[in-house]
Amino acid sequence: MGKPTGFMEFDRRDRRYQPAADRVVHYDEFVIPMSDEEVSEQGARCMDCGIPYCHQGCPVNNIIPDWNDLVYRGDWQSAIEVLHSTNNFPEFTGRICPAPCEAACTLNLDDEPVTIKTIECAIVDRAWQEGWIKPQVPERRSGKRVAVVGSGPAGLAAAQQLARAGHQVHLFEKADRIGGLLRYGIPDFKLSKVLIDRRMAQMRTEGVEFHTNAHIGIDIPVQSLRADYDAVVLAGGSEEPRDLAVPGRDLSGIHFAMDFLTKNSRRVQGTYVSDDEFISAYGKHVVVIGGGDTGSDCIGTANRHGAKSVTQIEILDKPPAQEDKGLTWPDWPNRLRTSSSQEEGCERMWNVATKGFVGNEAGRVQGLQYELVRWERIAGGRWEMHPVPDSGGELKADLVLLAMGFVHPVHEGMIAELRETAGLELDPRGNVKGSTDGPEAYCTSVEGIFCAGDMRRGQSLVVWAIREGRQCARAVDAWLMGRSDLAR
Repeated sequence: MGKPTGFMEFDRRDRRYQPAADRVVHYDEFVIPMSDEEVSEQGARCMDCGIPYCHQGCPVNNIIPDWNDLVYRGDWQSAIEVLHSTNNFPEFTGRICPAPCEAACTLNLDDEPVTIKTIECAIVDRAWQEGWIKPQVPERRSGKRVAVVGSGPAGLAAAQQLARAGHQVHLFEKADRIGGLLRYGIPDFKLSKVLIDRRMAQMRTEGVEFHTNAHIGIDIPVQSLRADYDAVVLAGGSEEPRDLAVPGRDLSGIHFAMDFLTKNSRRVQGTYVSDDEFISAYGKHVVVIGGGDTGSDCIGTANRHGAKSVTQIEILDKPPAQEDKGLTWPDWPNRLRTSSSQEEGCERMWNVATKGFVGNEAGRVQGLQYELVRWERIAGGRWEMHPVPDSGGELKADLVLLAMGFVHPVHEGMIAELRETAGLELDPRGNVKGSTDGPEAYCTSVEGIFCAGDMRRGQSLVVWAIREGRQCARAVDAWLMGRSDLAR
């Protein structure tokens, strides 16, 4: 539990960032770690809660009080064992998770939650440094073959768990490198790709075989996987972006956010991207449509390009600066948050609906027309949007990035083939359908095919993808062997 009086003795402290002026000139991680002594002191703040709501807040159900206590007592090696018992990749979540566990912390009632995310990251970073993290090679092999499609966090977690259970696992990725969204969708300044490569080395020793440039349903028929493997896991993510059907959408200079981020990440990571293909924000007035994490990543990337200005617009109301704890705790609250990228420089606008784009004679975007909106709750509890009269305006826009989320997985290719040849069912939102709970939650309507991550549950967090991958692996293992000893 940490120190019984620690939460009264020690103030909350967290990691700091390099100054914005220093970090926008590079793509390296810029978080300044805390010393082991400082992290240990923060672990001491963990209370002996009668009900540790942080467990509920964490999608992978991390045993947070236990490793907080171990860090406080200086037993870092035991701490990484407890941390790994629920999370395959804490170095990912310790960097890019929004930390719903901290929102659920009892000390958050006073806005002073334990710095759980920082402690988690410190544990795993020290464990790698000390050489405590080693491959977990199974003592015996099952003789079963499993194909995992998609190498994002869900696919990686499922593959690692299944390999440790003794199955022969082949992981297929359509891109040229392993990692999915972690590799190219999340900028390097938020997540160093060395972390992915290091886990890949561990997983190879554990028996996972990686296949890149292998686009299932396009280059490789799904039926060949069904014929060659005892089970197939679909973990391809949710990649169909939400579009904006307004006048002028066909002008050049308007791109989906993930196209912008992916091309930049490829160049940063040393892959050749021609100038014609690359999307540059240098010297441009950039407008980012969408107020979420993807939009924030676009802001940070545009600032590193040297954009003339960056504006982020959001159609929803501006969140309150402070939530009502009595109504929200221990759930994730709707409150105003400012990301490190937003701190680096951008104008943020709320209640803004895009009405159209204005172009020049060359057919390139040069402005965004908008109007303000207000939201009213109607009968049944739903919210309804109404335009504000005479509130129209226009923003300068040489580059527009659509960061409005993803609607469902891409259906073309793998899913379309499975629907046609095997009757794969989708849910009403266009995701691959699976039951909602129990061991069958990750089974699809096709015998021997399972699904996990955003492809099953819809666009979500990396930590949810890891949970889904782990639980799906257990379901596959139980289906193959009649029982499973894998942790959920």
